[in-house]
Amino acid sequence: MLTLNKFYIDGAWVDPASDATMPIMNPATASQIGTVSMGNSEDVDRAVAAAKRAFETFSMTTKAERLALLENLRVATIDRLGDLAAAMTSEMGAPATMSLDVQAQSGLGHLDDFIAALKNLDDEEVLPNGDIISREPIGVCGLITPWNWPINQIALKVVPALATGATCVLKPSEHTPISAQIYAEIVEAAGYPAGVFNLVQGDGISVGSAMSRHPDIAMMSFTGSTRAGTAVSKDAADGVKRVTLELGGKSPNLVFADADLNKRVTESVQGCFYNTGQSCNAPTRLLVERSCYDEVLEIAKAAGEAQAVGDPAQQGDHIGPVFDKIQYDRVQAMIKIGIDEGARVLVGGLGKPEGLETGWYVKPTIFCDVDHDMRISREEIFGPVLVITPFDSEEDAIKMANDTDYGLAAYIQSSDEARVSRVVRRLRAGTIQINGRGPDYGSPFGGYKQSGNGREGGVFGLEDYLEIKVRPPFTA
Repeated sequence: MLTLNKFYIDGAWVDPASDATMPIMNPATASQIGTVSMGNSEDVDRAVAAAKRAFETFSMTTKAERLALLENLRVATIDRLGDLAAAMTSEMGAPATMSLDVQAQSGLGHLDDFIAALKNLDDEEVLPNGDIISREPIGVCGLITPWNWPINQIALKVVPALATGATCVLKPSEHTPISAQIYAEIVEAAGYPAGVFNLVQGDGISVGSAMSRHPDIAMMSFTGSTRAGTAVSKDAADGVKRVTLELGGKSPNLVFADADLNKRVTESVQGCFYNTGQSCNAPTRLLVERSCYDEVLEIAKAAGEAQAVGDPAQQGDHIGPVFDKIQYDRVQAMIKIGIDEGARVLVGGLGKPEGLETGWYVKPTIFCDVDHDMRISREEIFGPVLVITPFDSEEDAIKMANDTDYGLAAYIQSSDEARVSRVVRRLRAGTIQINGRGPDYGSPFGGYKQSGNGREGGVFGLEDYLEIKVRPPFTA
């Protein structure tokens, strides 16, 4: 049984202030695999004080010095990719192949692009009027990351802080503490000065809120639910902190009749189910041109029935369980709501897949004939559940796509380039994927409306961690 009973504060692994603990669960077996210590406001105070002291010197480092440290971080990350993958498979149920090739690899992919972005970012710039602007690190940053893409989100927050000369306190999800501790060990191995990076485990109420309210934290970066993001913003408001948020989504996927239907619809179903549907940008609303609706249902049914579900410890392209009982119960409740609302179950439905009664496995489920006003069409389910709704015209599709509280991502399937260009301009979402292709590492990621504010990734991700100072040229 694994025991995580130390926090990384001021360059050392230290005992937490309280003796509170929480079990670490394996969602594939519904069994406890370890215990993690839970922090409190005293731990936050110690970590912030360390980060504040370290900022005085780390903020003065040169870009060359920070790039050298990032290269050290790259070497250390490569050394631990296998450990990161194994941790995420055990603590959140990511299948082994995906856990290594995508979940763990994302920590390296984002790091490489932040290194490239930093190399191309000028510390100073002369404006057309002759004044000079300087880009300087914002200060101590509070970073809160989710359980569904643990290392992806840690890298998107920790790396830009380290790259710009800011210092940070990381509170990972309490449900995925193992991968976060390994990442802290990676930062330690890279040789960062004491206090530049700090790790405090704990929940949002005890640790997250203490960070958001802390007067010495200059910026909060949060990824998670819209409800929790709202709480972070409120807690941070009195201190007039900068707050960046990457929140929920209910992403539309517009399928026009001129698309390569077999390929694009099959990919769309697989994309919705990927990571067991536990991605904020998953294409969970399939909006289909009515003239090809029946054909799309046949393709979607075949793709849904072909989706394998299995043990995440095994290699393969199957999906694993949802990450805990609370999420399992929520997904089951939403499937029941969809049935009660009158949507037709095309694939899946209530209960667990045959032979997977132990663990939090969900049947990959597709609803069709879904009215846009149904709850399953409007609420984020965060499981392998796809809803299919027909539309009659391009205008109808755009209106339906934008009629949501969210705006994180949208998807378009069409062979008509002019149509795609028209639709892209009118979709209210931060990321658009076209015919199976989405943006790569280094591009900005974030959303409109209740999907958050700010952008992560590449040069845009660095800018959120920088302040701008302006001065005139020197004259005697």
